[in-house]
Amino acid sequence: MSAEKINSKNIGLILLAAGESSRLGTPKQLLLHDDRTLLQHSLQAASDSDARPVIVVLGANADTIKRGINGSNGHVIINTEWQEGMASSIRFGINALVRMSPFAEGTILMVCDQPYVSPTLLNNLITTHKETGKPVVACSYGNTFGPPVFFHKTMFPELLQLRGDVGAKGIIRQHVDDVELIPFPKGNMDIDTEADYKKLSKGNSE
Repeated sequence: MSAEKINSKNIGLILLAAGESSRLGTPKQLLLHDDRTLLQHSLQAASDSDARPVIVVLGANADTIKRGINGSNGHVIINTEWQEGMASSIRFGINALVRMSPFAEGTILMVCDQPYVSPTLLNNLITTHKETGKPVVACSYGNTFGPPVFFHKTMFPELLQLRGDVGAKGIIRQHVDDVELIPFPKGNMDIDTEADYKKLSKGNSE
């Protein structure tokens, strides 16, 4: 499969931030890093990238979290089905993008607990798609791959079929010949537990 190359002005970005952070015991979206919350870091990177619109999907603790990003460039939507898991947030985000930007050619899916994501990395996802024509561009780190990930619109129907507490990794695995990887060495630093947060606070991104 080869997707039609696109203009970055037609690329959206969906920032997934609806989770309950049950393993952490406190909303990870509100954890501080360098005097800003993790969600503020992520939203700043997204806003400074070429992707538009930027859609922020909230769910658990939405009212509290939303107050921390008032005045931002993101379009906040509330996933009322957040308890189902990440798949519901992906669906909510894709449907919102199609409503807001009917001519969107693709989107970046991004999570809120990778503090080293930069606007340059996000733009590289778009550029790599334009250069290769691959409908999926994911980040590689450690011995795995994952977000942020670019998906061309031809992948939207499969994303909308996701159910449960799963992300898009299964879809990526099913289309290995259609995937381009770009390096993101610090991508394996995500915050799921108190130990992860302590490691981040110490600046130790193993």
